[in-house]
Amino acid sequence: MEPSNPIVPQTGVGKRICIVGASGKLGQYMVRHALARGYEVVGVCREKSVPKLAEVADRITVFGGDTNDREVIAKAVEGCDAVLTVLVPWGVDDYASGTARAVIDHAKPGARLVFSCGWHISRDGKDVYSWKIKAAVAFARFLRFTRLLDLDDQYRAADLIFKSDTRWTLVRGSDLEEGPSEGLPVWARRVGDPILESNMTRRIDYALFMVEAVTDDTLVQEAPAIVGCRTPSALAHKQNAA
Repeated sequence: MEPSNPIVPQTGVGKRICIVGASGKLGQYMVRHALARGYEVVGVCREKSVPKLAEVADRITVFGGDTNDREVIAKAVEGCDAVLTVLVPWGVDDYASGTARAVIDHAKPGARLVFSCGWHISRDGKDVYSWKIKAAVAFARFLRFTRLLDLDDQYRAADLIFKSDTRWTLVRGSDLEEGPSEGLPVWARRVGDPILESNMTRRIDYALFMVEAVTDDTLVQEAPAIVGCRTPSALAHKQNAA
């Protein structure tokens, strides 16, 4: 699960990082990227998902509980220099927005806050979406009637983040695939930019972008939409810029 490049800068030595949603696929990759950089890692996930972190259990501290549980988040983020959060719109109980609110309220002043979501979130309404993305969003909203998913709650979470005066970044991911690392994804401020046309990122590299954002001050209060650095659209952009 580690990136293919064996040389990893030790940017996190002496620092503490919390990963909220650590047991999911994206979260597990973030844990490994963070450990490789020397961070002291704290993970938060639902109690039933704690066993998914067994492979790294002796290297991290894990808090079991719902990620929108304010008490759990308050304990987990205490003393952390950065908090990386997977915004998951599960159920109809404000899971994503409750998680975002708890992180914003309880992270220490000046902490770096990095959140994840999909391209469907727009900061200024100027993103341009394909019919496929629009159809996927419409279907996801329909699922609210099953009480399994509430995509609108992820929009509410994003609004909380955008209005926050914290050092936040909201990383908006494209479609994802598994595979070895191809390197740090490239990004644009708005969906519809030609560099994003390929709409595909390795999940391991999405996690890499999240962890790298901790030390990238140019991303503070930005909502980058990312795509794999070796996708056709990214390579075409690089060639045109040469």
